[in-house]
Amino acid sequence: MLLKRLSLVIGALLLMLAIAACGTGPGSYSSSSTSTSANSSNSGSTSTSSSSNAQDLIHTATAMVGNKSETILTDAKGMTLYYFTPDTSTQTACADACAKKWPPLLAAGASASSSSQLPGTLNAVTTTNGSQVEYNGHLLYRFAKDKAAGQTKGENVNGKWFVATPDLATGSGSSSGYGY
Repeated sequence: MLLKRLSLVIGALLLMLAIAACGTGPGSYSSSSTSTSANSSNSGSTSTSSSSNAQDLIHTATAMVGNKSETILTDAKGMTLYYFTPDTSTQTACADACAKKWPPLLAAGASASSSSQLPGTLNAVTTTNGSQVEYNGHLLYRFAKDKAAGQTKGENVNGKWFVATPDLATGSGSSSGYGY
């Protein structure tokens, strides 16, 4: 009798665990399969890369930014990507101690390819941080305080850091701050 009750309880717990693992609730984020590698644009030209991490540098996901749901750019692990308004398209204003809090998205060995999923231009630019990825003229970073995929804790930090979105305006650094 005790064994029968115990097996029912274990079965119910396993069922609840399976249901919880499959569901998404408020505050969650969903990732899409959009991805690309550095040095790509919608020009239609493609080439292969010898680097295994050159593919899948950029993805898109849906996450809460402020109080609204947005399509955002993420790295391969689903971590939110940001841009810094004092940067230019070729020079970072965030290096050394800043880069520890805002790790740059680097493209080790990335080569040209195209992605019809992203409307903008993706490149690898040599900065003091290394071969840094930029999207539409904005260098991309992660935020060290984002601990899980889909978190956007870096949005509007100091009025200079903003979540990067697929429709981020082309520029060489922006003082408007909003990429969507």
